[in-house]
Amino acid sequence: MSTTTSGSVLLAMSAPAYWHCGRTIRKINLYAIMACMPVALMAIWNWGLPAARVMALSMATCVVVEALCEKAMSRDLAIDDLSAAYAGLLFSFLLPAASPWWLVVIGAATCMTLGKMVFGGLGANPVSTPLVGWAVLAVSFPLLMDPNAMQLTTNYLDPLVRLKFFGAASANSIPFADLLLGRQINGLGAGQVLALFIGGSFLAARGIVRWQVSLGFFAGVIGLAALFQMLDPSQNASPLFHMCTGSVLLGGFFIATEVGNTPSRPLPMFLNGLMGGALTIIIRKYGSWIDGVPFAILLANLASPYFDMIRPKPFGGRR
Repeated sequence: MSTTTSGSVLLAMSAPAYWHCGRTIRKINLYAIMACMPVALMAIWNWGLPAARVMALSMATCVVVEALCEKAMSRDLAIDDLSAAYAGLLFSFLLPAASPWWLVVIGAATCMTLGKMVFGGLGANPVSTPLVGWAVLAVSFPLLMDPNAMQLTTNYLDPLVRLKFFGAASANSIPFADLLLGRQINGLGAGQVLALFIGGSFLAARGIVRWQVSLGFFAGVIGLAALFQMLDPSQNASPLFHMCTGSVLLGGFFIATEVGNTPSRPLPMFLNGLMGGALTIIIRKYGSWIDGVPFAILLANLASPYFDMIRPKPFGGRR
């Protein structure tokens, strides 16, 4: 199971079956939110109350906007399944802790409208709901979405900026403990590496996330990063560095695994994740966007229908 279910299946269910499925979705999303709690706490520890403000405002906006959309579409309210609250929390993890309130509201509202409800609701969205809001803000307000420009009062460093403009030696001078404990300039939740690993491992152990996607995503990041480092160690950091920077763990465990926009069989899921992970390193090395994870996952989402065409050969049949 995962955090979403096909919207068409839900609409075709009888009332008791829908109620039972709704309880299952709510339970899954509750576990997912629980897995995010270490991340939220570590974000508050590192960034203070502004981080709590952004997270709370994002979650509240997503819930309210989803309710308004369901009313406008003459549907029963389904905000108690916690999917909107979970999407709002993930979206807030990608934002700088110092984001102005109106930026959070615009982004969260975009998540729910353009990223979910315009496609029919839960499970029908072809790309990740939080990433739609993030992409709109990143294109419309690039300065306000840049953690380096927004976190001017911190003593933390951005390891990906150090790697991009000063080389691997400068990036490797940042203590590994700082990366692990979230003492790096990043989205308020995306940089909480240790907490993300704990929460993601919890979801994987519970069988909630599609571990094949996560495995493929991390394999893509590690494999291509290792290749680039072997070719030019002075300009390319280690796979461990890439795993602990940007939003790799957030993307691999929490965002790339959404069932509504990933393939449905093990091999296509792995290949879909592998594509996302490899694209992350390619964007980081050759692209203008420092992190690369959000755009990489969006591109992998768009390719999911093609990966789903990979089907096992029927026993005794020919193709």
